[in-house]
Amino acid sequence: MKVFVTGGSGYIGRSLLRVLADQGDSVTALVRSEKSAETVEQLGARPVLGELTDADTLRAAAAAADAVVHLALTGDERSGEVDRIAANALLDGVGGNPYIHTGGSWTYGNTDGAVTEDAPFAPPMITAWRVPLEEQLLATRAQGKHPVIVRPGLVYGRSGGLPGFFLGEGVQAGAIGYLGDGSTHWSLVHVDDIAALYARALKAPAGSQYLGVPGESVRTREVAEALSHAAGISGQIRSVSIEELGQKLGPLAEALFLDQQFATTRAQDELGWIPQHREPLEDLAKGI
Repeated sequence: MKVFVTGGSGYIGRSLLRVLADQGDSVTALVRSEKSAETVEQLGARPVLGELTDADTLRAAAAAADAVVHLALTGDERSGEVDRIAANALLDGVGGNPYIHTGGSWTYGNTDGAVTEDAPFAPPMITAWRVPLEEQLLATRAQGKHPVIVRPGLVYGRSGGLPGFFLGEGVQAGAIGYLGDGSTHWSLVHVDDIAALYARALKAPAGSQYLGVPGESVRTREVAEALSHAAGISGQIRSVSIEELGQKLGPLAEALFLDQQFATTRAQDELGWIPQHREPLEDLAKGI
């Protein structure tokens, strides 16, 4: 396939470009700088210079592709509006071909036990804009469009993701932080596994929605203990309050304090997704 990817030089994007190259797809990737262009070229993709607000550029690149994967996000107060502009331009350009849109597991809020993709939404403030946008995108099926939503869990691996932030902060402080009393659940997914799910989603039916979580959730105290092993300060962990985390991460702290558990095999059952990293605590302890 000819696939156009936004965010190809980013954390998940780099793993996705590797997967697409391995399966023989021809990939173009949106980039904002020469450095990003070099990154995607090294991963086998052809760079397209532009911004997420360049609707004409996005529309043209999507129209030249057989499918689109939209990963990029500004990650600031403009996220919702910019994502709306980019998503609509990409979906318009790709026509009736697959458009894979990135959502997020935080959209479900506190889950009160393990839930599936069909659970009601209760997003924190930082991601509340996702719900109306996803509803609008899914509604375009009636116009012959082919939207698919992938909602990754908390991504880790390859020395990145939010667990990597806690590792870096913990090394400086001499102890790895966990949230509150440590009982809060995170649903982790390795970056290579979520990239494989995006690649599988290119073949998904229109209107499909998938949670990118491979197994049972883990408690943040367990995450901190695993990270302390990776950092060489085994057992050195400490509680972090939402107020303390908010001073460093702002509204993101509220999302990280969500207690989330998921029980779904939809991606495995429908797409044949087979996550290779099912023991995140072991991975984190080894720095994988």
